[in-house]
Amino acid sequence: MTDINFSKPAGAPDSKGPDGVSPPPRAGELRWDIIELLFFAYRDFVGDADHELEAFGFGRAHHRVMHFVHRYPGLKVADLLDVLRITKQSLGRVLKQLLDEGYIVQKTGNNDRRQRLLYATPKGEALVAKLAGLQTDRINRAMQDIDPAGQETVRQFLRAMIDRDDPDKVLETIFGSGKKPRE
Repeated sequence: MTDINFSKPAGAPDSKGPDGVSPPPRAGELRWDIIELLFFAYRDFVGDADHELEAFGFGRAHHRVMHFVHRYPGLKVADLLDVLRITKQSLGRVLKQLLDEGYIVQKTGNNDRRQRLLYATPKGEALVAKLAGLQTDRINRAMQDIDPAGQETVRQFLRAMIDRDDPDKVLETIFGSGKKPRE
């Protein structure tokens, strides 16, 4: 086995990698508290829905697709791919199952027949409502002892965690096309 040798210690404060990027923070600077809280919060936030989805033979990918199709009726497949950051192949398998089982319908665009627009069926809307209800209950329990200013801080933190230059760009494609989320 080959030894790995570094010319400078990995944690040297002024060291930069070959691409000019600073190395990650040293162990004492890492935010283990927040990292682990996010892992566990995510696990439990999606866990309620995961349990429900198992009964349908669905997973998290199905949930994400159903969520955005329900919230933005007439969503283009291309926009869904962009929002979810998944491949056509990944979406294809999930979307086919949701179409075949009657949770989503696909229509061609009025102006461009090549467009595939997605809509939740009443069956799909019922499933999304059930999953959103489970997640809303968890959010409400977590927020019940936080004042309105604190709740706004939570929203600001979560928006700042979105991996984009501008957190509002996450759904810019959808909003830019005039689509508004369902209430």
